[in-house]
Amino acid sequence: MPLVVQKFGGTSVGDADRIRAVADHIARTRRQGAEVVAVVSAMGKTTDELIHLADSVSATQPPREYDMLVSTGERISMSLLVMALADLGVDAASFTGSQVGIITDNDHTRAKILEVKGDRLREALAAGKVPVVAGFQGVSTEREITTLGRGGSDATAVALAAILGADVCEIYTDVTGVFSADPRIVPEAHRINRISFDEMLEMAATGGRVLMLRAVEFARNHNVPLHVRSSFTWEPGTWVVEEDADMEDAVVTAVTHDTSEAKVTVSGVPDRPGVAARLFRALADKSINIDMIVQNTSVKGTTDISFTVPNDDLTGAIETAQAHAEELGASGVTADAEVARVSLVGAGMKSHPGIAATMFETLADEQINIDMISTSTIRTSCIVAEEDVERAVRCLHAAFALG
Repeated sequence: MPLVVQKFGGTSVGDADRIRAVADHIARTRRQGAEVVAVVSAMGKTTDELIHLADSVSATQPPREYDMLVSTGERISMSLLVMALADLGVDAASFTGSQVGIITDNDHTRAKILEVKGDRLREALAAGKVPVVAGFQGVSTEREITTLGRGGSDATAVALAAILGADVCEIYTDVTGVFSADPRIVPEAHRINRISFDEMLEMAATGGRVLMLRAVEFARNHNVPLHVRSSFTWEPGTWVVEEDADMEDAVVTAVTHDTSEAKVTVSGVPDRPGVAARLFRALADKSINIDMIVQNTSVKGTTDISFTVPNDDLTGAIETAQAHAEELGASGVTADAEVARVSLVGAGMKSHPGIAATMFETLADEQINIDMISTSTIRTSCIVAEEDVERAVRCLHAAFALG
């Protein structure tokens, strides 16, 4: 009997009607002869409301207590879904992340999964039940409740699919799949039927918000096929799988953008070995995630180092850089939060020259200035002014005929 892990996002379980629709879909999947493990996010804006509540009562918010608070939303969803399944005659049981043995590190609010035991899930499946698991959460090696960060329910679902050897992990959301660009910006963007893990990783890392980056990494490492679908239409969506020959036909698969980044520049850094290492070690020790890095050519023995960080980490990045500026011999630290990243992603880029040149020419024709550039074998990214990024996405989508 095939095993399917089905993850339902916040909009999928946003109200009582949606929860009943999800229960009906699970029941139909069971009638078609598959075993089902369901993973749920918090209902609608529940997590945002809990965060707002925390902000209204505390400026301190100890990370342990923050995780205790925001992990409650998924528990509400899982219990209600099991109740809805009971009305349909489906035997189900709800489980928290800690109950199914999702073991994480001790980094509150963005913990990483270290191990999944899964014994209780196997017992429930063997008893003919549908396990309904609260996503986004686990228990640390110090036995504390932890959360996995935004989109963490995706990581929960993929981790469970991997440990159980599921045939597929279905990710249900409010869109019908993965698109060649954000349809809200590019109305002619099309749904991609199949995409490789590597392409999806680049999209998730550069602003594609459909899947959590760590979930895609986990799926690739454990070869778990993903199927991104809409919980409103139930139609087939986008398959994320190992790359095959057919996928290489598309030189550029998608244009992504990200407005959640900021740029930090450390000026007048002595151009000698070990300086950059000390700077980025200090940032790493503060768990600040660095993305793009550019170091200028040395002039009179000094250079400038620029890097991008998530907006949420900007304050910490500035403070850390400033705290080490004197030690590094730097002349100053500046920041710019009004930037954004636009990227081209495509497996075919590695065998087709001239993609970057066309990208730069297209942006130049639109009078869009490029601040930083970063590349991989299947991705080219540019930092531009935030006010220009939507125009950049539209013109690049048209230039590479992705509509």
